[in-house]
Amino acid sequence: MQQVILVNENDVAIGMMDKMEAHQKGLLHRAFSIFIFNKKGQLLLQQRALTKYHSGGLWANACCGHPQTNLNMLDEASQRLQEEMGFTTPLINAFSFTYNTHFSNGLTEHEYDHVLIGKYDGVVMPSEKEVKDYCFMSVNQINAALQLSPQKYCSWFKIAFPKLLDYLATSRQ
Repeated sequence: MQQVILVNENDVAIGMMDKMEAHQKGLLHRAFSIFIFNKKGQLLLQQRALTKYHSGGLWANACCGHPQTNLNMLDEASQRLQEEMGFTTPLINAFSFTYNTHFSNGLTEHEYDHVLIGKYDGVVMPSEKEVKDYCFMSVNQINAALQLSPQKYCSWFKIAFPKLLDYLATSRQ
């Protein structure tokens, strides 16, 4: 049984709860979303496995997860990236945001999401249990795809991607 860390609006831990129960009740919990760029500046996207508990078959960033402890989110995220996409790479904590999305199956993602960024150009070996497909796309291609077919992308990706672009524009000095 996987647990999530319940947090308040300031990302202060206030308890633990079973992951599915937290999603059924729509309680705010800590999460991370990993965005991986290659040397061409393209972003790694994954199509979620059809068997995922929500958003199966939709496209998203390289990897997402829920930290299990208050210790080191970057270490836990790296481990999740290895499990899901078959590689690790150094990650930085770029920014965070909160979102609340309801799904047709009755579940709710109410997350304090930490956006982590890394660079990688090696072999990607995704878990078939987690990932249906993957690709690298340029920022311009992603922007066009989000305009043309937003229904093909996960809700949090549609929120996080513009924030990522703002972060990258202001962090490049």
